[in-house]
Formats: sequence, C-alpha cells, structure tokens
Amino acid sequence: MSPKLPTWLNTFYFHLESLIKIIGLVRLIIYSLTLFIVILLFEQVLQGKSFAFDKSLLIEIHTFSNSQLDTLMLAITQLGNPSSIVIVFILSFLLLWWHKDYLEAQIFMTASLGAFFLNVGLKLFFTKNRPQLWEQLIIEKSFSFPSGHAIGSIVLYGFLGYLLANRYHKLTVIIYSLTSILIIAIGFSRLYLGVHWPTDIMAGYAIGFLWLMACITTLKLQKDKI
Repeated sequence: MSPKLPTWLNTFYFHLESLIKIIGLVRLIIYSLTLFIVILLFEQVLQGKSFAFDKSLLIEIHTFSNSQLDTLMLAITQLGNPSSIVIVFILSFLLLWWHKDYLEAQIFMTASLGAFFLNVGLKLFFTKNRPQLWEQLIIEKSFSFPSGHAIGSIVLYGFLGYLLANRYHKLTVIIYSLTSILIIAIGFSRLYLGVHWPTDIMAGYAIGFLWLMACITTLKLQKDKI
C-alpha cells in the first residue's frame, strides 16, 4: 500500500494539474522559464551587479549608427512612447466597445493599466540609472529598469495582435509575425538610441509577456463561462 501524501502536497498536485489543463504543459514550462529569467534579473539588479554584455552590446550596436538609422529609430521608438500608447489604447478600447466586445474591452483595459503600474512601480523600486555611453538623441528622465517601452509594447500590441488573430484566423501567422516585428523593433530602437541596457529590455519583455499571458488566459476562462 502506497504511503499517503501530505495534504499540502496533494493540494499542490491538484492545482498543478488544473493549471496544466488550462494552459498546457509546454506553455507552463515556457512561463516558468520566463519567470526564472525575471527573478534572476531582479536579483542581479538588487545586488547592484551588471551583466558583462550590457555595455559591450550597446557599444557594438552604436558602431552601426548613421543619420538614416537615427531617423528610423526615432520614428520606431515613438510607437512605444506613452503618448502613442495612450492614443492606440483609447482608439482600440472605443472600437472594442463599439463592436460590443465588452469582455475584451475590459480585459484590454486591465492589461494596459496593469502594464502601466508594473512599469512605474518597478522603476521606482529598482531605481537603476540609464546608460550614458555617448551623446544621446533623446533625453529620458525616468529610471532604466525595466524598460517601459518593452512592457508597454508587448502588452498593448501583443493583446491587439491576439484579438486580431482570433478574428481573422486565416491571417494568424501574418498578424503574429508583424506584431512580433513591431515589438522587437521598438525594443531594439531603445538600445540603438542608448537609453536602455539590454537587460532592461529583456526584463521588460519577460515581465510584459507574463502579464500579457495572464490577461489572455483570464479572457479565455471568462469567455468559456459565457
């Protein structure tokens, strides 16, 4: 006769099994690895340590700078600026409400507001300074870690990409591809302009991804109940 497991372990297995049924084993592994990366980055920043590639990668990217790329990167980074994010959010929210997609609109608002508070709260908590490796084309006064552009772009554009892919199934690959290119381009523009360390972008993407997946999973669960 097999030994009886402790109550807390049975509870853990029950919740783990339920979680796997909801999001799938592969996704659970991906989310767990992403969370591990976030924890690792948090620990390093709190200890005041820096990754060796942070500075070297920025300098390497800067060697490719020229006036044409300057103009392009300034335009791309605008798509992740708070002013642009707010405009896209308002227009998207109103469009969802007009189409009577009330649940999607509510979760979209939750995702966007959550991304904002995560960005502000974490920046104030870690108070990491931005890189100052060369004369920059733009001036940023807020703290560096994590990247607000990375969090905001992956949550806002990622959520919209998900909604569009659900509506236009035949264009799913194209929609997700274009969405990914946009999000990556915004993050790269921050590195090119020298206003973020690479680990700022990595942390922003990881945090934003986890929050985005939590909101999308919530949306799926709520729709299943309807």
